[in-house]
Parts: sequence; C-alpha cells; structure tokens
Amino acid sequence: MENANRFQLGTGLETAAQTEGFCRGANDSAHSFEIIAGTDVLSEDRDDHFIREDGIIYAGNHLIIEVENGTGLDDEALIQQAFRDCVEVCGATLLHIHTHKFSPQGVSGVAVLAESHISCHTWPEIGYGAFDVFMCGDAQPSKAVSVLKNAFKTSTVHVKSLRRGEGLVAEALA
Repeated sequence: MENANRFQLGTGLETAAQTEGFCRGANDSAHSFEIIAGTDVLSEDRDDHFIREDGIIYAGNHLIIEVENGTGLDDEALIQQAFRDCVEVCGATLLHIHTHKFSPQGVSGVAVLAESHISCHTWPEIGYGAFDVFMCGDAQPSKAVSVLKNAFKTSTVHVKSLRRGEGLVAEALA
C-alpha cells in the first residue's frame, strides 16, 4: 500500500530525468543542465519538439485563459469534451484526461498531452473558469480560445501568452 500512495503522490518513481541526475534543487542555476547525449530536442520527429520561430528556440507556448460569464462550468462531461475539442482543433495528442467535481460546485481537471497539458479550475457560481493550455511541437494552442468560448457560451475571455523555455536550448547548444 505504501508504494501505491507514493505513486499517487509522484514520489519514489524513477524517471529518465531522475536517473540521469537532471532534477534541479532550489539552489541550482536556471540554466545548469546538460542535453542527454544522442537526444535531439530540435528533431521534428518528436511530438514535443522545441519550437523555432523568428530565430528564437523555445519549449512551447503556454496560454493562461480566463473565461468570464461562462455557463456549464460545473458540468464535468462538458469540460472533458472541451478538452477533447481543444486537443483536436490544436493538433495535439491526447494521452489522458482526469477531472474532479467538487461539492457543492466547481471542477478541476487536466488533459495530459504528448505536447504537454490543458488544465482548468472553475468557479461556476461566478461564471469563471481558469484554463492553462501549454503545448510544444507543432500544436497550435491559440486555437483553444475559440473552443473554450463556444463550449462555455461566452465572448468574455482573457488570454496571456508565455514562451516557455526561451533561450535554454540556444545556450545549451552554444
């Protein structure tokens, strides 16, 4: 039972990152890593390849999407379908969806993608949903905005965009 609990917490699991010594502590430099020999993070054969755009190399686009005046934000099945629709429209690869319905209201969820993830937490009592859409490779996360507008029947959506990992690969390859 102890191993099952550790698995649920994500501790005690061996991954390539851990076995290769790539986990960083709080005191490690933000750029202190090595690219694993033989790994081509720029290879477009990978679903999660780095993006090259306007002479910049970065891991992926992370959109913070805030839905206001939305309806259906307490509907777990609707949120799961919105995740699926986002994945399809954005050209991503769905690996797994997990959602949780709160009592008396609200839903939290995540869609794990080959290209990263989509996540949400909702406050249906005020018509608010907080969504994260992070995708790398050839996926197009900006297309998720219209999907979420339609799914939750609102025109009030705010979007902030971040380029994750900008500069890391260029510095590592230099």
